[in-house]
Amino acid sequence: MPRDPGQTDRLIRRLRWDELDEGWLRAFAALARDEDLAGAGLATRPGVSGDPSAALLAGAGRARAQIVARKPMTIAGLGMMRPIFAAYDQACVGRPLVAEGAEVAAGTAVAEVEGPAAALLSAERILLNFLQRLSGVATRTREHVRALGASPTHLLDTRKTTPGFRMLEKYAVGQGGGHNHRLGLFDRIMIKDNHVAADGATADERLRALVGRARAARPDLLVEVEVDRPDQVEPVLAAGADVILLDNFSLPQLRATVPLIRGRAWVEVSGGVDLATLPAIGTVAPDFVSCGGLTHAAPWVDLGLDWR
Repeated sequence: MPRDPGQTDRLIRRLRWDELDEGWLRAFAALARDEDLAGAGLATRPGVSGDPSAALLAGAGRARAQIVARKPMTIAGLGMMRPIFAAYDQACVGRPLVAEGAEVAAGTAVAEVEGPAAALLSAERILLNFLQRLSGVATRTREHVRALGASPTHLLDTRKTTPGFRMLEKYAVGQGGGHNHRLGLFDRIMIKDNHVAADGATADERLRALVGRARAARPDLLVEVEVDRPDQVEPVLAAGADVILLDNFSLPQLRATVPLIRGRAWVEVSGGVDLATLPAIGTVAPDFVSCGGLTHAAPWVDLGLDWR
């Protein structure tokens, strides 16, 4: 199927915070709270739950603090302040001091929080855990976007996300300048090597039939087919794939193969993608390059809560 520019919005996106389910965010925050205060996940819970350390300051009144970046980073996840404080004490409030996706220097105050001192102390670690994780993903993504330089290639994430954190991590990728590929199995038909092997679709006609069944079953979805050898490209093009995924192709193979696909289907590159290989991949200019390391290998960044 010839590449259709009108498909762009169906191919990639950047998940917005207002697209996340507020009820799900609150439940997620409550689960994190219960791990910390009540041993959620243990077969035998503690007999007395709560934060006995913060309870010593129950009469300390209201307090204010700032969330401060200890090193340069890209910020993501400040929206978690609201569901987290709702899980601890509705009297706690948080105010962002920078925009989501902002690149900040070490020492920058990124948010201000205020509320009962005991509640802020209890919520501190859970709040920082979310912000450090999501800002870590955004920061790592920004590094990878920069490695592509002026290339028109779009950097994509993958489904290699922390279980339960999928939508938050994909949101953070967008804040770092990347794009979301698939949010899950539900929003694209992806025919990978194991699908082809399971179906026995090794011959050209069987592959064409497999793609045809995919279109008939879900005409609303794009069909992407993974290939790992250059000789598989023409049969996949003939089968009518919307997107061809070149998996673990060498740089010489990419230089020879990407021009053959351009204009006939969308082309994505994956496998062996990192900061070292991205500049060269960018010169080949595939439509997309996907990198699982944006999420599964993102280190946490260093944020701290400084009391005022």
